[in-house]
Amino acid sequence: MRALHFYDEIGLLKPAEIDPCSRYRFYSTEQFEQMDLIKYLRNLGISLKDIKVHLRKRDIGHFLQLLKNEQEETVKKIRELESINWKFANRVKEIEKALTITEIGSVIVKDLPARTVLRLKERIGTSEGLEFSLRRLSQMTFGRIPLFIGKVGVTISEENLLNGKFDEFDSVFLLLTKEIDPEFSTQAVEAGKYVCIYYRGGHSESGAYYRKLLEYIETHHYKIAGESLERTIIDQFITEDKNHYLTEIQIPVR
Repeated sequence: MRALHFYDEIGLLKPAEIDPCSRYRFYSTEQFEQMDLIKYLRNLGISLKDIKVHLRKRDIGHFLQLLKNEQEETVKKIRELESINWKFANRVKEIEKALTITEIGSVIVKDLPARTVLRLKERIGTSEGLEFSLRRLSQMTFGRIPLFIGKVGVTISEENLLNGKFDEFDSVFLLLTKEIDPEFSTQAVEAGKYVCIYYRGGHSESGAYYRKLLEYIETHHYKIAGESLERTIIDQFITEDKNHYLTEIQIPVR
């Protein structure tokens, strides 16, 4: 009944008669059919404003266009939901995998596929500088891609790796795992062989693991083939249990 009162107020569906004493509204058979049409269109997501226009026009062409327009909007929503579902599935998979990794602190050699990143290249030497760089990286996405744990990382140049300078970053990056708007200036991380290590902690504990990677590279007669990539997969914003923190470092080699 509340809906009928509202429809009356906005001029969408006025009763055929109103009892002057009880103020009870009476509707004709045709109006009940009209109510069914309103319910049908509302269930399809069509606005009351558009329904009101149609009831005024009652034109088959307009009605068909109304349905087509809403169908297009529905397809867009489906794509958005599919994208959100994909992000959920991808993040769940990554965290579940992170919880089962057993090679903590051990060097692993991986053949990794090419990846796409959105990257801000600039020298960063302090935690405050890193925060400012991350904000600028976020601005590069026009606010459309959130920076979140597991997809954001830093790079250290080959020169700094060889000189043992593990606290000066060469860039910050956002790892992209889905088709991205072509207006974003993305870069490719080349496929190839990477010497990698997982450890429990953040960047403040990374020095020992960089040294371990470099020792492995020298011992196994590899050559560094570019800058390293470091990203935190699980940190204090996901869990208070430090036993679950996880960071990965990757150094390309040849």
